[in-house]
This record gives sequence, C-alpha cells and structure tokens, in this order.
Amino acid sequence: MLDVVIIGSGPAGITAAIYAKRANLNVAVVEKEYLGTGQIAESSRVDNYPGIPGIDGYSLGEKFREHAESLGVEFTEAQVLSLGQKDGIWIIGCDEDITLESKAVIYATGCKNRPLGVPGEEKYYGRGLSFCAVCDGAFYKGKRVAVIGGGDTALDDAMYLSDICEKVYLVHRREFFRGSATTLEKLKQKENLEIIVNARVEEITGDKKIDGIILDNKTKLNISGLFAAVGMIPQTELLKEFGVLDESNYVKASEDTKTTVNGLFAAGDVRTKQLRQVVTAAADGANAIYSVMEYLRNI
Repeated sequence: MLDVVIIGSGPAGITAAIYAKRANLNVAVVEKEYLGTGQIAESSRVDNYPGIPGIDGYSLGEKFREHAESLGVEFTEAQVLSLGQKDGIWIIGCDEDITLESKAVIYATGCKNRPLGVPGEEKYYGRGLSFCAVCDGAFYKGKRVAVIGGGDTALDDAMYLSDICEKVYLVHRREFFRGSATTLEKLKQKENLEIIVNARVEEITGDKKIDGIILDNKTKLNISGLFAAVGMIPQTELLKEFGVLDESNYVKASEDTKTTVNGLFAAGDVRTKQLRQVVTAAADGANAIYSVMEYLRNI
C-alpha cells in the first residue's frame, strides 16, 4: 500500500515526489511518456527559474528528474486509464495490467496543446504544422515560418525561430500580448521578424505540405512552417466524474492543492490558478505533499 501516487512527472509531480521522499512517504510516480518531464522539455530557454538562468527546458526537466531518482523515487511508465476510490483507498488502473493502491493521489498531469481550430489542420500536422518550435524548428532553417499566439510560448518560439529562419511572422488575434514585455521588445528589434496583430488564421494552404496561410483580413503569407502556440487544454478527463472541475476543465483547488474529494490533490498547470509557470508548478508540488501529510495524519 502506497502513501501517495503522483500522476504526472512534470515540475509539479517531480517536486511533490522529492518532498514526499524527504518526508519518508511511500510514493510512486506514474508517467505515460518515456522519461517524461512535462511540457517544460519543449522550452528552448528558461530565464525565470531562480538560480539557473538561460537553461533550456529539456535540461532543467532532466535535473528535476535526476534529483528525484537520486532520492530513490520510483517511476512507473504507464498510461492511467481509471481512477477510483473504495473504502477510502485509491485504485489507479493503468495499461500494461498495472494497478496501484494508495491512500492519497496527487493529480499533476499538466496540459496539452490547444489546436488552432482551422478546418483541415489535422492534415498538416507533421507536414508543416508543429506545436513545438524547439523540437521541429531545425527542419525550417533558412525558410519562412509563422508563429501563432500571444503568450510566452509564442514569443519564445518566435525568438528561437528568428535565429535560424529566413523570415518569421508572429500572428496574434489581439493587439496586446500576454507574454513577456521584455521578450516582445527584443522581437521588435529583429529585422527578419514581422508582427501581425488583430488577425486570425482562416485557412491553411498547400498540397502534401504547407505552403502558406490566409488570414481573416485576406492577407496571404507564403511559409513552409506553421507553429501554433494558442494555449493549453488541461488533461483532466479522468476527473470529470468527481465534480472537481471548473467551466474550463481545470481542477478547482487553492494553494493548498486540496480538492473537495478526500485524498485527492491537484498540482501544477491542471489547477485553477493565476500564473502557470515552472516555479508555480514546483510550489504546488511542495504544498501538495504538506497537504497529503496532514491528510494522512487525520486518517
């Protein structure tokens, strides 16, 4: 019998695992991706994590995981298929015929990329359309590309691509950007980068591969690569039956990560919160274990 099972091994899940081990809790982490460390791995540069400026997200994620492994944290590579509670014990059903039993669960599955919502975009995924500039940007070295979005991810992607591509268009549906003002100012100094505001992608053109996009103002951009950074969708499908989700399907939980269900805690990007960053995810992981310890003492 485990004290706590952590679902997800991003910054929130791994931090929770580290704190759990230091508290001598019997803990296991379930992660569907091989050696996964969450979406931070897709970031080309992380400048706002204290003490490690300028590190790439993949390396930072590796450091998190290595820290947890050095403490003896056990990782189970599996997809969680079911989550339920019986007589106060959580039953976590996974593929590969794996079943775990635990007194508490920390749900830290993060979010997935939101699609553009343009007709036929599935056709171009992997054929010019990407959700990860760090992963696929090198394929477009010396070519013309577009980044769609207005948050930090979109700005970081545009910055990264501007260093390797001939031309980068940054297209945002609003006039004002949600991302870092410092990064935006740096982008405005780039000679090969053009910012287009108050515009949406209306159509993707091309045959076997993308050759351009048409905006809703009827502007045609001739590009080879399209990078979408238009937000995230919380991966909370397993929690729908528990009545803990808000209207956007994020888990309703405050800073203590407690939900309204006994023994169920939510940490990281899946939780209702003002700011979704690596540092706030790590803080959630620490708070979650504090709340788990309080819960275990009470039962």
